[in-house]
Amino acid sequence: MENPEIALVRLPSERRRLERLRRAGHPRLILLEGDVEPPVSVDPAEDWLRVPADERDVLARQEGVRRRLMPSAPKPVLDEAGLLRFEGAWVSIPPMEVLLLQALIENQGAVVSREVLSERTWPEGIRGRNALDVHMLRLRRRVAEVGLAIRTVRSRGYLLEVAPGDRVGVTA
Repeated sequence: MENPEIALVRLPSERRRLERLRRAGHPRLILLEGDVEPPVSVDPAEDWLRVPADERDVLARQEGVRRRLMPSAPKPVLDEAGLLRFEGAWVSIPPMEVLLLQALIENQGAVVSREVLSERTWPEGIRGRNALDVHMLRLRRRVAEVGLAIRTVRSRGYLLEVAPGDRVGVTA
């Protein structure tokens, strides 16, 4: 569901409509009137709110349902042994590149600056201008094996994301 419409259903007056929406799996926000008991539901497509309620509260609850229904991006896992695991595949990462990759995973989907990566990897200062570039090139090749990509964001830093298309050299 990309951007589902969240149905507003009043209880107790629209109980039958609520049951139809539940059976259809349609996302819904239940507006409880009076002393109606709140439903106990574990369905991510449903939430409730007692009325009268501020419009901002209604919109926030609808957005909460919408976000719960959005597919979450798979997350890579880097363990203490330096193994990067992602969607059933794994690759070994050398210690220096583990430091770089940790920063990228912690900020997956966001740009990590060259300065942050350099400070994390070389706290006493980088040894050469190209040292970071060389390690990022090696790391790019390794993460590609499990279906990830490191993108350069010009003049800003690097970004870790799921690679488009098929993985290179991965067997199940």
